[in-house]
Amino acid sequence: MAGLLVAGTSSDAGKSLVVTGLARAWRRLGVKVAPFKAQNMSNHSMVCQDGSEIGRAQYLQCQAAGVEASSVHNPVLLKPGSDREAFVVLRGEPAGRLRAGEYATGRRHLAEAAFAAYEELAASVDLVVVEGAGSPAEVNLREGDYVNLGLARRFGLPVLLVGDIDRGGVLASLFGTWALVDDADRAHLRAYAVNKFRGDPSVLAPGLVTVTERTGMPCVGVLPWLEDVWIDSEDALSVGRWRSGTDLSRERLTVAVVRLPRTSNATDVDALACEPGVDVRVTTDPERCREADLLVLPGSRATVSDLAWLRRTGIADVVRQRAAAGRPVLGVCGGYQMLCRTIDDPVESRDGRVDGLGLLGADVTFSAEKVLARPSATWGGVPVEGYEIHHGVVGDDGSFPGGMRAGAVWGTIWHGTLEGDAFRRAWLAEVAAASGSRWVADASAPGFGARREAMVDALADAVEEHLDLDAITSLASERVAPVVSG
Repeated sequence: MAGLLVAGTSSDAGKSLVVTGLARAWRRLGVKVAPFKAQNMSNHSMVCQDGSEIGRAQYLQCQAAGVEASSVHNPVLLKPGSDREAFVVLRGEPAGRLRAGEYATGRRHLAEAAFAAYEELAASVDLVVVEGAGSPAEVNLREGDYVNLGLARRFGLPVLLVGDIDRGGVLASLFGTWALVDDADRAHLRAYAVNKFRGDPSVLAPGLVTVTERTGMPCVGVLPWLEDVWIDSEDALSVGRWRSGTDLSRERLTVAVVRLPRTSNATDVDALACEPGVDVRVTTDPERCREADLLVLPGSRATVSDLAWLRRTGIADVVRQRAAAGRPVLGVCGGYQMLCRTIDDPVESRDGRVDGLGLLGADVTFSAEKVLARPSATWGGVPVEGYEIHHGVVGDDGSFPGGMRAGAVWGTIWHGTLEGDAFRRAWLAEVAAASGSRWVADASAPGFGARREAMVDALADAVEEHLDLDAITSLASERVAPVVSG
């Protein structure tokens, strides 16, 4: 049973990217590989075909590996509802709440579930490529860790450490991670790679020699900055990097996506950003929200709280003004709920009944039972597919998939609908007409699914070209023996 844990010197260092690239590269070689992440802390998730909920990045990694995604690939998902509390998803199903004071000490049952899931997965494949979380050098959290070195120690896994050079200080981050952990954990740090490099590799080489001399870890490669690669985000640090093509000869359609304090499943608008001529910007600026051709209210893990924030910032007034002027607004899941008449929430916020923005003729009632589904429908003769992850139950009058429409205001409880090329382009044509934009879809442009596959292949190409895949494969076949102290 082979396995490798990919850890990062920090959040957003490139763990998800490297795991995705490795999974596709090994799949190309005929290796039966599967991704695994013991615990995500993320509000960006996906519903699998079996009805379980996992992190978006692990779902994409399963696509890269060519395996059917399920909760075994991400047994614990923590969805922050506030700065002090997270909702727990265990093996794909809701499992209560975890408060800040319990993070280091109250997760023993989660750890055991994660360990059991790893054993189940490892027994079914040739190789498990594991993504860590945050940094393995968070020694303040080490006692209860089952995601990074706690998992590595449990199963004797070697660790490939990834450092992000784009932030600066990558040499210190690599050495500092190695120096901070104790001897038993340090034995698992077997190699490192540098990510997001721009420039002449020969300039970096002396620094890598020094890191290797001081730590004993060999460098297995330097990945370049990959401009046209994006990964379904788990870290809040990644939100807002969407971008569309640079063909300035086309008519433009501008989209403002509100950066809510508790945005959930912001990946819904990735497909918009990949459409030629569509410029997507994430913002908290009321003026940008006012000026854009389309304003999007994305999903939220804290609908009532984020609605109050909309009112405090003045963006709620902008939404109403746009609706009155017939200028397009889209609400997705929590954003849809905010557009409704009332929200009765005894579950997430426990605030009871509050007024919504009153732009769509429905009322929202939060239920303790979470809805997880993969619905489909047709709209204007076009097939539409999506997925549902919500406690708030809201009406659907059939005028828009998973929701309703009033004038130029659309709302849907479904995530993922915009990934369907035919639906996205047909709906954007209506948006362009309502906003006065002369943008038209480029029917010859690659579809979203094709672009995603091309992106995964580009990642694998980069891994094969710039990393020593043979050395990494050999490393994954090793089992690290425990260090005996004294």
